[in-house]
Amino acid sequence: MDYKKVNAPTNTITRDMNSLCADTGNVYETVNIIARRANQISIEMKSELEKKLQEFASYNDNLEEVFENREQIEISRFYEKLPKPTLIATQEYIEGKIYYRNPLKDKAKF
Repeated sequence: MDYKKVNAPTNTITRDMNSLCADTGNVYETVNIIARRANQISIEMKSELEKKLQEFASYNDNLEEVFENREQIEISRFYEKLPKPTLIATQEYIEGKIYYRNPLKDKAKF
C-alpha cells in the first residue's frame, strides 16, 4: 500500500458515530471493523519499516560504536509523519474501501 497517496488526516478528528455506523447499525461493530483494519495496516507498516531499516543494520557487537545514518533517520521520520493506522482505517471505512461481513448475521439469513 502506498501511504503517500492516502488522504487521511494526520491529526485526530472528532467524528459523528451515528453517521459512521449507518451501514452496520451498531456502533460497536463499526468500531470493531475499523480496529481490525487498523491492526492490519499497523502490521503492514511495521514490517515494511523493518524491511527498509534492515538494510542499514550493522552486525557488530561493539557497544561503543554507534553510527548515525542519515538515510535511516530520514526513513524513520517519514514513517513518523504518516497518519496513524486508525486514521487511515477510518478514512478507508468512510470511503467504502473496506470489505467486511458478519458470519452470525449471514447465518441468520439462511
